[in-house]
Amino acid sequence: MRTRGFEIVSVYQTADVHLPERKTGASTGYDFAAAVDVDIAAGACTLVPTGVKAYMQPDEVLLIYIRSSTALKKQLMLMNSVGVIDADYYGNTENEGHIFIPLYNYGTHTVRIEAGERIAQGIFTRYLTVDGDTAGCGDPRSGGFGSTGR
Repeated sequence: MRTRGFEIVSVYQTADVHLPERKTGASTGYDFAAAVDVDIAAGACTLVPTGVKAYMQPDEVLLIYIRSSTALKKQLMLMNSVGVIDADYYGNTENEGHIFIPLYNYGTHTVRIEAGERIAQGIFTRYLTVDGDTAGCGDPRSGGFGSTGR
């Protein structure tokens, strides 16, 4: 049985996309890279495709954080501070669970992100629910990016 991991989404199968990995034995996060070249204008937010999806257990979440070097050197920030990838995002009908990184350029010049450049890191963790929680009793997720609560 598969526990947790990463796969390349179908539209990027023939592209040069690498699965996220930890760079050292003590690294907490799995580094995510851009799947394509992207220019982010000053004061703009852009969804950067990774070409990757993540699978995990129902009581787990993948938290996405910006890499500190990306924030400092490129004057970029994660638009939503911390990305939350739910277990049921994987395999959704809209985009297979493709993980996008929403970057905001708070600098004064356009920033170029090149394909293969590491821009964010993901950390898998478990979460707790309250007594009587009935989430998951209804219809399965039916949308892609930002689809809960529609």
